[in-house]
Amino acid sequence: MNIKKKWFTKDLTPAQIIVSYYVIAVSISMILLSLPVAHKPGAKWTFIDAMFTAVSAVSVTGLTTVSTADTFSVTGIFILMFVLQFGGIGIMTLGTFFWLILGKKIGLRERQLIMTDQNQSSLEGLVKLLKQILGIIILIEAVGALILGVYFLNYYPTWQEAFLHGLFASVSATTNAGFDITGYSLIPFANDYFVQFITIILITLGAIGFPVLIETKNYLFNRDQTKRIHFSLYTKLTSFIFFVLLIFGTIAIFALEFNQFFADMVWHEAFFYSFFQSATTKSGGLATMDVSQFSDPTLLLMSALMFIGASPSSVGGGIRTTTFALNILFLFHFARGNQTVRLFNRELHEKDIIKSLVVSMFAMFICFTSVIILMLTEDQPILAIIFEVASAFGTCGLSLGITPELSNIGKITIMILMFIGRIGILTFLFIIGGKEKQANFHYPKERVIIG
Repeated sequence: MNIKKKWFTKDLTPAQIIVSYYVIAVSISMILLSLPVAHKPGAKWTFIDAMFTAVSAVSVTGLTTVSTADTFSVTGIFILMFVLQFGGIGIMTLGTFFWLILGKKIGLRERQLIMTDQNQSSLEGLVKLLKQILGIIILIEAVGALILGVYFLNYYPTWQEAFLHGLFASVSATTNAGFDITGYSLIPFANDYFVQFITIILITLGAIGFPVLIETKNYLFNRDQTKRIHFSLYTKLTSFIFFVLLIFGTIAIFALEFNQFFADMVWHEAFFYSFFQSATTKSGGLATMDVSQFSDPTLLLMSALMFIGASPSSVGGGIRTTTFALNILFLFHFARGNQTVRLFNRELHEKDIIKSLVVSMFAMFICFTSVIILMLTEDQPILAIIFEVASAFGTCGLSLGITPELSNIGKITIMILMFIGRIGILTFLFIIGGKEKQANFHYPKERVIIG
């Protein structure tokens, strides 16, 4: 036992351990979702369906090879919601919660795992952080479920059915899972702006980043008036770029489809279609329409927004909003001849700039490679493939309808993308690279011609 513990804690890096936990979570989810009690009578369910659904649920993506509404029973729906909680909040968050219940001491190794899972740079205050994350997310989901459950009494014949749909919709939106039990995503509520607005709020709260929610909570409920709450650079940058991308996406979709899909619509209908589809590309995955009806430029724009994804330390995937922001800031300052990048009266670390470039370059490489693989194995339009790849990597869940038609190789490719999108590019790279090493010596430096 001691030998196993020593091997597990010393020979594996925190990133490798975290990934192994997520692999275990996928395996357990496959078993739970494959239980006969989880399915409706006569529902088609294969091994590849089980694996794909489990990966999609743990990575809170929402791409599916089967219809959730037609496949899962009420028990299966609750099992799926449980899996979505693990995937959305994070393995270490719920794991720490169970450790605390059992009275287990949270040691240094556990704190290192938490730090890796939540993309933190310090070991300080991690347990308190996870307690706040869990409390805030559960509160958001509960309030969302209550509001939607009561409102859905107008749509469903019984209160049990109304609150089941309200609970699932709240969990799916808050965790940015993209799953639905209507069978048609949010298309039945395409003209119900209240449901759309509540869903957008839930998607945003899940995707904007846990530290942003915690700092906002501390600011709003600061009891010590003598102590002024200061927002961190992370919160300022994340909030700014998140809402800039949300507004940009809304305006761009509205403009691109003005004489296309929105040609015969009144302005407020076109606006909410644009607003919701822009919000859902942050990793939400729900839709109020069949997105295949959009024009090609709009679909490419949505692919780019899904590739960027949500904020770091959130329920979403992609390269993350701050990575995109740092790339833009670096290009801007470099073009102006600046040696450093400054923002909000702060100077960014050079290491963070390098990380953002590494994440972006490697993400483009794996997405490009995935597109090539799917072009070779699938008989699908190139735009549908690009859209599917961006959706999988961004753990979004939007699709042009090709997911069930993919070959086994295509499904495995999408599963790998969803998994990498959930754990993050840096964590994936650390799996390959192992432990960080310091150079014992340096060679003479020499310049090379660039550009």
